[in-house]
Amino acid sequence: MDRMTAMQVFVEVADRGSLTAAAESLAMSRAMATRYLGELETWLGARLLHRTTRRLSLTPAGEAALARCRTLLELGDDLRAVSAAPDAAPHGRIRITCSTSFGLSQMAAAVADYVARHAGTAVDMLLLDRSVNLVEERIDLAIRISPALDPGLIARQLSVCRSVLCATPAYLQKRGRPEQPDDLIAHSCLTHHYVGRQLWALEREGVTTSVAVDGPISANDATALMQAVRAHAGIAMLPTYLVAPHLASGELAIVLPDHRVATMGIYGVYTSRRQMPLIVRSFLDFLAERFGEAPAWDRDLGKTAR
Repeated sequence: MDRMTAMQVFVEVADRGSLTAAAESLAMSRAMATRYLGELETWLGARLLHRTTRRLSLTPAGEAALARCRTLLELGDDLRAVSAAPDAAPHGRIRITCSTSFGLSQMAAAVADYVARHAGTAVDMLLLDRSVNLVEERIDLAIRISPALDPGLIARQLSVCRSVLCATPAYLQKRGRPEQPDDLIAHSCLTHHYVGRQLWALEREGVTTSVAVDGPISANDATALMQAVRAHAGIAMLPTYLVAPHLASGELAIVLPDHRVATMGIYGVYTSRRQMPLIVRSFLDFLAERFGEAPAWDRDLGKTAR
């Protein structure tokens, strides 16, 4: 029996809750997956899973074995990684997901550069403004922007996401320029469904002020809010990765430039460190190098003229 493969089957079944799904993930038949699982149970001398017609669940012995199997598989992956040829090239297809705004403004160009650099690679992009279940939707890598991730997730920080309040000069000329956070109450504030929909927190010299905001437009996508801002509809809190070109050109202006919006992290989230394909590891390294702590969209942005 190939015990490493048997352990891999067991872990996949535990993660996916289905022999069929585990077999598909491992590119083997359901019968073969069942055989590996049975041989592992025979070798360990214990039943690892409760099997019913509707679902699979771990037995106490299975729960104890699962963590150890994960550790052994990760050690095997580490050994293969350090033993691999240093010039091994990534290959294959990777399936990724990210928000629509980040996907259109940054990831599309990054993906184009990556596949041009690495012949034999391909990337499927799924642009969604919601969190996905990586296992159920067969995602290799999710790019998430968040102040903090669930500690249970396996992730690598790739960059930072800074935001600013901005509006068009025409809007500010018509409605007046806010000089302090409370002035925002009198303005049309365009809000994101998931970030600061009702309260905007602004920090200056260590003091944070929270302002209740309201306006005629709310959306679940930052690009839609930016387009509304460009149409002179109001003020919005928008990520610099999206609005930096419009700030540099003068089409948009920063509002309350002396106040800072809390920075979020840009993370690559994946299902497990074990048996991470070379293409996933390579793509993570590529994104971390491309974006980094001082991403290109923030360089030389400074304080755009009021």
